[in-house]
Amino acid sequence: MDYLYYLGTASLVLRVVQHLRRTTSLPVEFMTVVHQLNGWVLRIKTAPGWTQQDLDNFRAFLGELGIPYQVDTRVSTVLQALESGQSPVEVMSQYQVAVIAHGTPDMTEIEAFRQQFIQGLGYCPETLA
Repeated sequence: MDYLYYLGTASLVLRVVQHLRRTTSLPVEFMTVVHQLNGWVLRIKTAPGWTQQDLDNFRAFLGELGIPYQVDTRVSTVLQALESGQSPVEVMSQYQVAVIAHGTPDMTEIEAFRQQFIQGLGYCPETLA
C-alpha cells in the first residue's frame, strides 16, 4: 500500500516516524520525506505483512495528522526518481526539491535538517516547529 500525505509541521512528521518505529510488526518498504515552503510531503510504501485492519488504522492515524496529498507533476517525478533508485542528492540537484529522507524511517535526518535550517535562518518557521 502506498500512502501520500501532506503534513504541516516537522513535529507531525516525527510523530509518524515514531509510530512506525514503535510498531515494529508493520514493515515499511520505504518512507520519503520532502520539505516544501508550506509544509511536508510524506510518502510511505508498506511492505507485505500488514493486515487490512493495520492499513485502516494507519490511514486513520495519518488522517489525524495531515491530509491526503494530491501530487503535482514535479513531486510525482521526484518520487518516481527516488523509487527507481536515484540518490536523494541527485534528485535534489536535478529537480530543485528538498528531499530530507528516503528509505528506512529515521528521525535523525529530519531533526538534522530542521536544526540546520533554523540555525541558518535565525528563527523557527511554523513548518519546522
